[in-house]
Amino acid sequence: MHISALTTDFYELTMMQGYFENHHNPMVVFDMFYRNNPFDGGYAVFTGINDLLAKLEEFSFEDDDIAYLASLGIFSKEFLDYLKGYHFSGDIYAFPEGSIVFPGETLVRVHTTLIEAQLIEGILLNTVNFQTLIATKACRMALASRHGLIMEFGLRRAQGQDGALSASRAAFIGGCRVTSNTLAGKLYGIPVSGTMAHSWVMSFPSELDSFRRFAELYPENAILLIDTYDTLHSGIDNAITVGLEQKAKGLKIGVRIDSGDLSYLPRVIRKKLDDAGLQDATICVSNDLTEEILNQLVTDKVPIDSWGIGTHLVTGGTQSSLNGVYKLSAKAEDDGTVVPTMKISNSFEKTTNPGIKQVYRFFDQNNALADLITLDDEEILPDQKYTFFHPFAEGDFFQMKANDYTAIVPMLVCQMKNGKRCEKEPTIQELQKRVSDNLETLHPSYLRMINPHIYKVSLSAKLKKLKMQLMLETREKHQV
Repeated sequence: MHISALTTDFYELTMMQGYFENHHNPMVVFDMFYRNNPFDGGYAVFTGINDLLAKLEEFSFEDDDIAYLASLGIFSKEFLDYLKGYHFSGDIYAFPEGSIVFPGETLVRVHTTLIEAQLIEGILLNTVNFQTLIATKACRMALASRHGLIMEFGLRRAQGQDGALSASRAAFIGGCRVTSNTLAGKLYGIPVSGTMAHSWVMSFPSELDSFRRFAELYPENAILLIDTYDTLHSGIDNAITVGLEQKAKGLKIGVRIDSGDLSYLPRVIRKKLDDAGLQDATICVSNDLTEEILNQLVTDKVPIDSWGIGTHLVTGGTQSSLNGVYKLSAKAEDDGTVVPTMKISNSFEKTTNPGIKQVYRFFDQNNALADLITLDDEEILPDQKYTFFHPFAEGDFFQMKANDYTAIVPMLVCQMKNGKRCEKEPTIQELQKRVSDNLETLHPSYLRMINPHIYKVSLSAKLKKLKMQLMLETREKHQV
């Protein structure tokens, strides 16, 4: 499927033409990273890289794209002719999709020409930022529900069709079990599910009749929506009537509540179901659920079996975007020598880390201990002592001796070479399991919903020295 390379910010194209006309197109390295954990949490779930690789393999300009650019009267014929033959030909290194990641780490590293690197910035950030945000939200909800059955019901609340599809994919990777989005089920292999709408109940002569017809049609999945008229009287009473009819056939039912007090109602309904002999009937709740609500209901031991979540899951809820950025970190000089580059800001937190980098995760027998950002050519060997320098504070560091850790894992792996992906795309179930496996390596203090412990991401001694040296040299060079 063609992915239009017009999926870029306009200034990328104007800069690209400037590079082209000035014969200025060196090999470069760009880093994608984010600065702050979303939702005031302790981590993010890195998601979207496989979608990005698939898009980049098809990222090109078709004739009508070129015609549109020509109609703007800004771009030269020579530059447009160059774009006609464009296909991404660079290399991409990235964390495996589904990894738990932290602020400041290089998550995606792009090696290509300057023109190509500029062109893909928009689609890279658009894909990875959004899906990482939603996967992180889904993960927080899954943890809040103690890994309960969360159903993603966000299609009608998402930002357009593409936003809904991306959200469904990311939400499943983050920990949701099913989606209501049928197209997402087809495209990504996510299990699909749904119950009934209030309109189903209202369209029949009686509530009881509507429940019976539904149970006849879907005897293995009879989830009855009981809050159309009167949840604690006609709704649950009619559901019990149908539930007993189904039980006589060796079947069971479930009930869904979409309004009201979700702490009080499930307790009353659970008792009514149990008293009627329907102990195996399940209770599903929906209605603008957040991870905070889930956490409180689970903590209070409210008898809820599954959760239908839409708005606050697929939109990001309290946070609309991940603050991921894409910065130049190295470039080739005219003689081919690759030199580190960095952006220097009055805010030290916004000063970037220079050079071509790798990220190593240190483990003991049970947990991830800390991440070390190094230069890619550094030799990181086991059974050595390493100094971890704080990325911002000048004198803050700690050391890890050989007996403090049992394994060191490089996190950035080659995902695309010369514009072609290196390995077959994992299944979405494999990606969801990777998230789960990664979570198992983190101490619970990093996963707390409120005031999580800060996972240590540090700079190596060599990278720290290079950063300070470049800061001094750059400020001296550009001082007025």
